[in-house]
Amino acid sequence: MAFINYYDSKSAKIRCGGFLVREDIVMTAAHCNGRNITVTLGAHDIKKQENTQHISVLKSIPHQDFNGKTVVNDIMLLKLKHKAQLNNVVQKIDLPKSQDWVKPGQVCTVAGWGTLVNDSLSNTLQEVNLEVQKSHICQEMSKDYNNSIQICVGNPKEKKATGKGDSGGPFVCHNVAQGIVSRTFNTIKPPRAFTRISSFLPWIQEKMKLLQQP
Repeated sequence: MAFINYYDSKSAKIRCGGFLVREDIVMTAAHCNGRNITVTLGAHDIKKQENTQHISVLKSIPHQDFNGKTVVNDIMLLKLKHKAQLNNVVQKIDLPKSQDWVKPGQVCTVAGWGTLVNDSLSNTLQEVNLEVQKSHICQEMSKDYNNSIQICVGNPKEKKATGKGDSGGPFVCHNVAQGIVSRTFNTIKPPRAFTRISSFLPWIQEKMKLLQQP
């Protein structure tokens, strides 16, 4: 899990989540793009002195068709200034195969340092299990929802959801990152729309090849 900080256009410091997909590449949401992006790997409590790795970002590659209004194609790769050192708390997460689609009813895990129930940002990494929903649940919330490139996540009957600051974190099913925390639907109640990683594999492979170490 990666803790990401950056500055937005108003010079406000923003946090996001992300995850290591290669020793020198972190995947996150495209709407987590900004100035002076830094990545912290191996963190649990971001207020404590831990054995973490702080790495600057050399280059950010958001998806060229990312739309800030509809929040579709919300995926970005961050090329790190140097390779991360893999250890028991810093690990890569596997990506899915192209035919590997999560199905409604499946329960997977998301983690992050986003807002808690009391609306304050968390200093410690939180985890929650969330259920994949049928596409019409999200389509009823927004006409912009596109099930071919997004996943509808979070049971509306449960008080469990991602919060502000969790964006970019992985939606992990059986140790595979299937989704990226992306957007809400103007309500604190679930569901949420996550980016469907399996739909972007050709783009990911192309950009990762471009970012190969010389």
